[in-house]
Amino acid sequence: MRRSVSILLALLLLVPAVPRAAAQDDHAATSAALDAALQQHAASTAADRQEVLRVLDRQEVKSVADHMGVDLRSAKTAIATLDEGELAQVAAQARQVDQALAGGASTVVISTTTIIIALLVLILIIVAVN
Repeated sequence: MRRSVSILLALLLLVPAVPRAAAQDDHAATSAALDAALQQHAASTAADRQEVLRVLDRQEVKSVADHMGVDLRSAKTAIATLDEGELAQVAAQARQVDQALAGGASTVVISTTTIIIALLVLILIIVAVN
């Protein structure tokens, strides 16, 4: 009787552990999937940095920066130091600037100038805080 109770108790303790172990195997990501996710993240971050740098190289942005007295070399250097969240904010601003200036417009309207100034100020604030 005592042996039967011991066996029953051992089975009751082991049975709940078996489904948990199987469920853990179902949720494990393969190393290839992890590598692909990391490569996609790195490519996205690199694309954001390139977008910001490309917008900072536009003549219209250079003109506004010169008028404001902002050193674009410092701003470009600061782009490399931005963390993921800061870079996402700056890249979103850069895309707005790029869209506003798209189409070969040779003049900068007030709203575009405001967006460019906001981009430059955001970069300067992030650099100052860091």
